[in-house]
Amino acid sequence: MQEREANAKESTAYAAARLARTLRTYVELERAFGADVCPRRRPTSREAKAEALARLQAELLANGGCRRCLLHQGRRHIVFGEGNPDAELMFVGEAPGQDEDIQGRPFVGRAGQLLTRIIEAMGFKREDVYIGNIIKCRPPNNRTPTLEEIASCGPYILKQIAIIKPKIVVALGAVAARALLNTDHSVTNLRGIFLDFEGGKLLATYHPAYLLRNPAAKREVWEDMKKVRDALLKDDLPRAFSGRTGGAGQVKKETVRPARQLSVFPTESAPQEQ
Repeated sequence: MQEREANAKESTAYAAARLARTLRTYVELERAFGADVCPRRRPTSREAKAEALARLQAELLANGGCRRCLLHQGRRHIVFGEGNPDAELMFVGEAPGQDEDIQGRPFVGRAGQLLTRIIEAMGFKREDVYIGNIIKCRPPNNRTPTLEEIASCGPYILKQIAIIKPKIVVALGAVAARALLNTDHSVTNLRGIFLDFEGGKLLATYHPAYLLRNPAAKREVWEDMKKVRDALLKDDLPRAFSGRTGGAGQVKKETVRPARQLSVFPTESAPQEQ
């Protein structure tokens, strides 16, 4: 009984801290750019969500395009994201690559083609889901985004998630998982676990680009995607992650910090796994 009460208090503390950080950072960021910070209700209908996403995209494209970080200097297109504005399932990757920069669409290169096949294998169509990235502009030579770039661009994907309100967000790769979850854990430790996130659930798995380099990992990703598919088809989202116990390197509840606005992975070093 005492342990359950302690866990409940811990969960409440996490939730309160998360809410405070999210609101504080959001207000400070919006005020810094002269935006209206009065609370608004999130859109609910498909049409309203589509209009809200269009307004957000127009904000990014205004006056020659976003210049919040230096990535604008080498980009061809801002890759906003695409898909069903009322999607129950959303995929979030790291950043556009060369093909995405040329076409202005997310996940259209080899990794994107693999993601499309994964989505279809789950029984969905690409147009059924929504696909976006933490970063909207291609980093030079596809390098890992810096902390400053994530801090500048990160709020946009969080706004997209807030508008769409998917039941499940799938974080593809280390950058997306660490940025959204505010954790330094590897995808190896995080993958396959449903976590509470922005009113829904988040599950991290390997990036499709990682699968192209390491085909043996496709089996693990497919196991993750079956969990996602089954949860959506049964309309029965799993309970929140309550922590793993056991051997060294495994994730424990207290080491997965609550998601927060402008989340970044803790060090400048590039993750070794995608």
